[in-house]
Formats: sequence, C-alpha cells, structure tokens
Amino acid sequence: MTDAKKELLNILLAKSIKTGHFILASGKESDLYCDCRVTALDARGANLIGQVGWDLVQEEILPKFPGVTSIGGMTMGADPISLAIGMYSVEADEPLKVFTVRKEAKDHGRGKRIEGNFEAGQEVIVVDDVITTGGSTLKAIDAIEAEGGKVVAALVLVDRQEGGREAIESRGIPVFPMFTRATIFGDK
Repeated sequence: MTDAKKELLNILLAKSIKTGHFILASGKESDLYCDCRVTALDARGANLIGQVGWDLVQEEILPKFPGVTSIGGMTMGADPISLAIGMYSVEADEPLKVFTVRKEAKDHGRGKRIEGNFEAGQEVIVVDDVITTGGSTLKAIDAIEAEGGKVVAALVLVDRQEGGREAIESRGIPVFPMFTRATIFGDK
C-alpha cells in the first residue's frame, strides 16, 4: 500500500468508518457504517482521494478501457470524489471530464439530469463513495446510459462487500474499489 493510500485509510478510519449496530438506507442492518463524505469533503482527504483514485484509473482502468473520457456519478456522494480525481488527471494528455448525475431531472432551465462535462457517446467511469447493495450506483448507470453514455467501469471509495459489487458486475461493469471492508480491517 502506498503512503498516500495508507494516509487516506487513516483519515477514513478517523472520520468516516464506524463499527457498531446500524440500519442502512437500504433498510439492512450492518455492523459497519461509512460516511465517506466527511473524508471526501476534508481538504487533505479530498487531495488523497484524487491521488489514489487517479493512480487506480491509470493503473487498472485506462489499460483496459483506453477510450474513457469522463468520470462522475450520483450526487452527492460521488461529486467530491469525481472532482478530486478529475483534478489529479489535469497533467494527463487528455484530462478526465467531470460530471454529476442528479437524482431527478431539473424541472426548470434545460431540464437536465446530468450536469457538467458530459456528452452522449462518451465512455465513462461511474463513481460512488460507498457500495452496499449497489442500488445508487446502478441508478447512476441507468441515468448515464439513458443519456447516451457508455459506462465501462465503476470506481468506488469503499466497497462494504455486501453484494453491491456483484450486482454492478452482473451488468458487465467491473468495479474498482480503492478500499474494501477486508483491506480496511486488514483481512487481505
């Protein structure tokens, strides 16, 4: 594990990851709670997410999917992560374009569901802060595909290893986590 990844893990453990008994948004009970927004909205945490995430994109995603041009996901959890990685990509020949997916299309203006630097036909990486069941990531994938984007990979800050990865990968979209429950707690 790189020094940046170790430091990011320490911030996640200090700010975002809690153990105990929790009821999740899905209604499931869990002994693990992850509020990654606290880390992603911390200046040092965001910088490290950008660095570790961009390394992951360069080392694992772009070699498999060299046509990727954009990165984004469902607001709010994906927003700071996508932007941090996009900012780290600025030195690349083709920096990543960053976008966000609204939960619903706006009812005014241009009525857009996807905001930012997104165009139909782009190959994109969908982002999420945490995956549990994969539900919010799958909603973002559906919205991106409905607008003509081609989701080729999913990047997630924390995979809780509770079935979400499998649900996303059953759609033919590989998941690339920065951390898993196992790596957070030293199981792997």
